Amino acid sequence: MKEHETIDWTAAFASRAERMRASEIRELLKVLEQPGIISFAGGIPDPALFPTELIAKAYQAALADSARAGAAMQYSVSEGYLPLRRWIVEHMARRGVACDADNIVITAGSQQGLDFLGRLFLSPGDTALVTAPTYLGALQAFNAYEPRYDTLLPLNRDASPEAYLERAKGSRVALAYAVTDFANPSGNTLSEAERRSLLDLTTELGIPLVEDAAYEALRFEGERVPSCLSLDIAAKGHIDRSNVVYCGTFSKTIVPGLRVGWICASRDLVRKLVLVKQASDLHCSTINQMVIHEVASDCHDSHVEEIKGVYASRRDAMLQALDEMMPKSASWTRPRGGMFIWLQLPAGLDGAELLGTALREEKTAFVPGNAFFAEGGGHSFIRLNYSLASVDVIREGIGRLARLIERQIKAPSPGNQTRAA
Repeated sequence: MKEHETIDWTAAFASRAERMRASEIRELLKVLEQPGIISFAGGIPDPALFPTELIAKAYQAALADSARAGAAMQYSVSEGYLPLRRWIVEHMARRGVACDADNIVITAGSQQGLDFLGRLFLSPGDTALVTAPTYLGALQAFNAYEPRYDTLLPLNRDASPEAYLERAKGSRVALAYAVTDFANPSGNTLSEAERRSLLDLTTELGIPLVEDAAYEALRFEGERVPSCLSLDIAAKGHIDRSNVVYCGTFSKTIVPGLRVGWICASRDLVRKLVLVKQASDLHCSTINQMVIHEVASDCHDSHVEEIKGVYASRRDAMLQALDEMMPKSASWTRPRGGMFIWLQLPAGLDGAELLGTALREEKTAFVPGNAFFAEGGGHSFIRLNYSLASVDVIREGIGRLARLIERQIKAPSPGNQTRAA
């Protein structure tokens, strides 16, 4: 290289960098600061519901004396703060999962857990089985490890182990991934029969089943469905014989900004994850783990009940507004918990094209459905989030969106005419 020449960063990147793409949702957040925008785009909790006073007291307690403050701000073990891991053991026990602290590793949110699992299980060209649609963040985490994808089809007659192996065309089928409760983006929950089918499939294939339980606690109505991990432990007798990897988080129940989640799994896997954690960031912030432990011990269940009441009323408001205002040629899911409604647009409309028009003409935002499909598709869907907006804002925003869709149906754009044809 000659003096003063700059490096060609694109040429310097590893091949995996080609698969790294900006999150459409994160990019959208940059637009949403414009005045007057009503956003159904972000899948985020309402900050007005954060237990801010309890968090402030927990930080004060962590720094109250020199010995505790020193531990709070010092390097620590990669497995995570032991009192927090013990709390998670009790939390998992209430969900039918018998485990101990050695089955738990603390991660920087469940997102870091997904990255670690991709790093451990996926080699270039391996096949990852994911639902369609699926969580965009999982695709981003897995993409760095250069897999190919196949669609996970619970209870489908074409979903035999042999069928997946045949479609893999010699590629190693490496893992299966599913958001089992109130999925992002669809809002759907897998039935117990579907979960048992996934367990049978992954056990026969000899692969891990990554169970993303980010929204499991946000059930507004109906009976809780046993987790895949609890069902597998009941069948196999012990968590250390299970192939299920359970990813949990405090981001949806307490606060996302402290970045505390966990993985619960066989001790053999947890030991390997600890090595990955050591190589990645040594450990999660000790003081943040101490604060989460203090707050969770004080109010976890009561706080979850409070936020569920608020989110349920907002879901109801969005469903009512959709029923009253949206054209009959659109359809949508009716989730029993979580944060999302998945809407199928009338024939001929494209979610990505509609978003640009919605921002310009109605100052309303959502996430186009194609972002959630590993192998393309989903152009006729959009994801709507109801956790952040008030009931009045939800009604106003759905009204704007419905008016726009009505206009698009009556006078479709050239792009929409092409799709319809």
